Amino acid sequence: MEVDTQVLPILPLERAVILPHMAVTLSMESSEAKEALAAARAEQGIVLVVPRINGKYARVGTIAKIEDTGRLPNGSEVVVIRGLTRGIIGAGVPGVGSALRVQVEAVSDDNASARAFELSREYKAIVENLLEQGGASDAARFLRGMSDPGQIADTAGYSPILSPEQKVEVLETIDVEQRLDKVIAWGREALAESSLKDKIRTDVTSGLDKAQREHLLRMQMDAIRKELGEGDDDIVGEYRKKIEEAGMPDAVRAEAERELERLERSTPQNPEHGWIRTYLDWMVELPWSRRSDDTFDIAEARRILDADHTGLGDVKDRIIEFLAVKKLRSDRGIATASGRGSGAIITLVGPPGVGKTSLGESVARAMGRKFARVSLGGIHDEAEIRGHRRTYVGALPGRIARALKEAGTNNPVIMLDEIDKVGADWRGDPSSALLEVLDPAQNHSFRDHYLEVDLDLSDVLFIPTANVWDTIPGPLLDRMEIVTLDGYTEDEKVLIGRNHLLGRQIERNGLHEGEVEVTDDALRHIVGDYTREAGVRNLERELGKVLRKAATKIAAGELTPPVVVDAEAVRKFLGKPKFHFEAAERTEVPGVATGLAVTGAGGDVLFIEATSMESGGSHSGLTLTGQLGDVMKESAQIALSYVRAHAEQLGVDPKALDRRIHVHVPAGAVPKDGPSAGVTMVTALVSMATGRNVRSDVGMTGEVTLNGRVLPIGGV
Repeated sequence: MEVDTQVLPILPLERAVILPHMAVTLSMESSEAKEALAAARAEQGIVLVVPRINGKYARVGTIAKIEDTGRLPNGSEVVVIRGLTRGIIGAGVPGVGSALRVQVEAVSDDNASARAFELSREYKAIVENLLEQGGASDAARFLRGMSDPGQIADTAGYSPILSPEQKVEVLETIDVEQRLDKVIAWGREALAESSLKDKIRTDVTSGLDKAQREHLLRMQMDAIRKELGEGDDDIVGEYRKKIEEAGMPDAVRAEAERELERLERSTPQNPEHGWIRTYLDWMVELPWSRRSDDTFDIAEARRILDADHTGLGDVKDRIIEFLAVKKLRSDRGIATASGRGSGAIITLVGPPGVGKTSLGESVARAMGRKFARVSLGGIHDEAEIRGHRRTYVGALPGRIARALKEAGTNNPVIMLDEIDKVGADWRGDPSSALLEVLDPAQNHSFRDHYLEVDLDLSDVLFIPTANVWDTIPGPLLDRMEIVTLDGYTEDEKVLIGRNHLLGRQIERNGLHEGEVEVTDDALRHIVGDYTREAGVRNLERELGKVLRKAATKIAAGELTPPVVVDAEAVRKFLGKPKFHFEAAERTEVPGVATGLAVTGAGGDVLFIEATSMESGGSHSGLTLTGQLGDVMKESAQIALSYVRAHAEQLGVDPKALDRRIHVHVPAGAVPKDGPSAGVTMVTALVSMATGRNVRSDVGMTGEVTLNGRVLPIGGV
């Protein structure tokens, strides 16, 4: 490596690098460039070209010669500069003019080693491959004419794949072998990336060619099948046959045939082809003309209802009345003449577990109809009822159309479960869509958004169910006939447990009939001490628990069938009682009255307590506790005002009320409100003021006015 020291002006280049042996045309626009050019002309046209990356000069520049100058049409001066050799920058040197001058140690490449020649051949091969892949075969021929390893390595300055920082690194690497190692490594990475891109491009092109070839072959195959009367043409024929057999109304059939024509014109590769077939599948599978023959044997219907359900006399009577009306209308041709159903929408309202859903199944069995159930609890989207429009991906008909398809007839019994729990949000109000479903004057032409044809629902018997009717929207409630199921008495629960629940639980727990016998006393013990509900769900759970305990002991050999489960065994299997009747204990002192509350789960017992204490003055106030709502707070104030105003009539000493009164409803962590606590509060206040106990076998409910009138009781 030869070193020659000289003083040269600096020509800085922003994010550009000139390596030795490179010839570059530059525009001299900045003042620095013009001053460096002027200084170079004074020193035989030699200048040090130094790259400046992000405001930082490189440690090594390129000693270059200005070979030619000229001007562009816009007046800018341009020069042709050829790199000669590397120059290591030393200390600055003052000189004439404002150009920056530095001491430069010119460094030329030594005689190359054998390894350098070997590396240069490898690099040439890499660059030639890259140039040929990019279509620059002329540049590849120019590279083949080079033999000097250092010059070959410096051709990296022309490479568009190297960043300015990488080119600076090449410039600053004085040793030829190290320089070649760097550019070979970068070249291999670029060659690998280029090869991968070519492979991906080739795969994509071949994939497109294959897809086009397959498309052409499919078109030819479709044409051949069409000539032979096979393939998709046969599918169209199958749909046409199904449409003829479906018994569709004229308007519905016209719409189905229109979609069938679209299917015939489309190809299987068209996305609409599958959508049209799905639509036609729904159209031909809906029961347009299939119906069940109604059974109007009133005596048999009564037998089925009595066999399936214990109690519920009023509900059964209403269902029998409905069937009798249907029978008369059918026998006298009224239904045929009007083209409408009976118009009754019987809504079963009652607590959970009283048998609303099973009652609907019994009605379907009594009428000889198919049964389908639609759960409405928690739905918020109107499309759940009316269906999604076919413009949406994955669109389907609504739940009503799906229930008809499930039933397979156009006159099933459809139970709309939990209709009081339908919600509404930005997606629509499902209860508004249900208005058309349940309105006898409209449901003969119910339109599903997916099907876009009229569905006749007039022969469908809809039986909605709800826990409470007051949360059902008013317009929807107006179309319903409410039939309440208030729950079962203790005797009815014992019969239900004996006749319905026990046999089912014996089978579910792997037992045979006769292996376990549960006495009536045991059933009554379970009903009274281990359940407190309007229905019988918890009763069935507790029965299942008893039978599991018995089955475990039979399987372990501790008991031998038949096993008799009496009240004592129930206590042993279920542990201590969960509930006990405490009215007698609570009402042993004056000022405590027993109230009854109606809830969505049936009802509950509320104890209202009243007491008084000395105060600073008369009528000093009323204290209310127990997380009472505004309605119950007003009831307490009304009750106190009524007792004070009618103290003499009630036999109350007025002085007993000139104290601070405190009314409390226990279970203070449970919020309570409702309009039926007035009479209980009056009784508690009178009991407190007179010192007389309230009877423990009397429960009270009902609102009281200021005049002492007890208003009609809601929910009973």
